[in-house]
Amino acid sequence: MTDALTPVDDEVVVVGAGPVGLTAALAATGHGMKVSVLEAEPAGRERPGSRAIFVHRETLEHVEKLSPGLGRKIADEGVQWLGKRTFWGEREVFARTYPPPRRGMLPHSTNLAQVRTEEILLAACQAAGVRFRWGFRVNGVEAGPDGVTLHADDGRTCSAPYAVAADGARSAVRQALGIPLEGNRSGSSFVIVDVEETTEEPLPLERRYYYAHPAVGGRNVLLVPFAGGWRADLQCRPDDDPGQFSDAEGTRSWIARVLPARYADQVSWVSTYRFHQAVAREFIDPAGRVLLVGEAAHLFAPFGARGMNSGVADAVAAAEAIATALRHGGPAPGPAEPVRGFDSQRRRAAENNRRAAGLALDHMLARDRQTRLRRRAAAELARIWERPGEWLDAAPYGPRKPVGSVGGRY
Repeated sequence: MTDALTPVDDEVVVVGAGPVGLTAALAATGHGMKVSVLEAEPAGRERPGSRAIFVHRETLEHVEKLSPGLGRKIADEGVQWLGKRTFWGEREVFARTYPPPRRGMLPHSTNLAQVRTEEILLAACQAAGVRFRWGFRVNGVEAGPDGVTLHADDGRTCSAPYAVAADGARSAVRQALGIPLEGNRSGSSFVIVDVEETTEEPLPLERRYYYAHPAVGGRNVLLVPFAGGWRADLQCRPDDDPGQFSDAEGTRSWIARVLPARYADQVSWVSTYRFHQAVAREFIDPAGRVLLVGEAAHLFAPFGARGMNSGVADAVAAAEAIATALRHGGPAPGPAEPVRGFDSQRRRAAENNRRAAGLALDHMLARDRQTRLRRRAAAELARIWERPGEWLDAAPYGPRKPVGSVGGRY
């Protein structure tokens, strides 16, 4: 593809060079299609923060099939925690340890900063012949029975039979097509902090969840290791000012209370979120030439790590649908049957994941008296019975979902 304002010979154009867009490009090349990726940011852009760190086995299996050895590389560069512990205040109510992953087998999951996952996928795409156009900021989309044309704000255009929109939560492609996101936003804020690991007595590789951590005024805290550091999530109360926990002094203060004090000097990234729970009304345009994937199509609270992982499943399904449509398609009005199938299947998966993530969020926020009483009763019963403690451990991540509705638990 060139920078000229003329159509190109790509069969698929992917918008967005995040992990979902790169997976879509790699999947499309695996079907023998010529692919270009359009990314609004410049090449070599810096991406602060760990972002989506939790990579499910299903995602590792997807990328392993697309490029043998790729899933293994991501797994090996990440860390697999070997235990999990859940606390009610200072009291442990559930604990479980796991054996190390079997040699030669993909692990249940791996924890790796998103920027590194993107670097690995980018190298695989470049090796597969995917072409990239950096600094292509989409500000217009024309889709019709013969294909799609994307317009950049610098005057460039790019045309192809199909496009995959993987350009994130503020998707310029989705907005240009007039497809709304439908859903709501959490009432409470969450402060998310990356803390670099220290060489002095590294902590055990285990996930910890605290209901009502006494050191931070009874707020909930999640601690998760990833390659090179720890992710610390603090759940604010509805009437909190998140700034008191996210400015430099406030962050150091609460990190020193939920991790050993030496970690207060290792903070590398801080962000504050109110999580959206939303799904696009349609995952395709009326002509069936643009397919939405990942956060361009859905937004979930992160509990259960459904965002990026379900986005990878979207990307693989989109590439398959386009490949089938190109092989068997003919002149016909409206979307090809495989593309309609993609829309139906992935919207259904997204709705399932939104419900599951919503249940997890409702459990954590505990806005109703019944949920608060149930949690407290489970904490008391966990003194003598494992099952209530297991429920307290699992509930913040939502129920497990069947294959195709990608979900899981930290």
